[in-house]
Amino acid sequence: MPDLTGDAERSRTAKIALRSRLLTARRQAPASDAALQDQVLALVRTEHPSTIAAYVPVGTEPGGPDLVPSLAAHARVLLPVLLPSGDLDWAEYSGSLERGPRGLFSPSGPRLGVEGILLADLVLVPALAVDRRGLRLGRGGGSYDRALARLSEGQLVVALLHDGELLEEVPAEPHDRPVHGVITPHGGLFLTRK
Repeated sequence: MPDLTGDAERSRTAKIALRSRLLTARRQAPASDAALQDQVLALVRTEHPSTIAAYVPVGTEPGGPDLVPSLAAHARVLLPVLLPSGDLDWAEYSGSLERGPRGLFSPSGPRLGVEGILLADLVLVPALAVDRRGLRLGRGGGSYDRALARLSEGQLVVALLHDGELLEEVPAEPHDRPVHGVITPHGGLFLTRK
């Protein structure tokens, strides 16, 4: 019988080490936000979503400060609002943002509730890494895993990464939710699930 407690602890420890390594690499890597935005907009032009759930990149997160306005030129954009529970509420982007918990930016308009993500045809999520099976490594709070657990079968979920962050394998735990694909600045779209 497998040692599930030991396996879970090893996975958590491996995630912490990988997060640390990836965050260090991000601080030293040059930004390639314009190239990534071009790749994201190519997907938007192909998929024609009416509503996109996205995020406001912070610090060295992929996408840069122009990601959300560039998406809003093509579709309705919903952005997350971090709740005290760590879950994500959603609100429509209308051109302005306010600083919220943990220094994150979110829209100031009416909240749509945690189910608001269900309105999106395309869901763009942040990640530190994704493996070729679609398993995503986030920052460790579980907010996006909770949100992704609510999605329906037809919603396309794509993580935005820097070059070199699509890995062969990332450590995973049972609560981790996979993505359908990733976009990198110079690799474009890679579908993890056909």
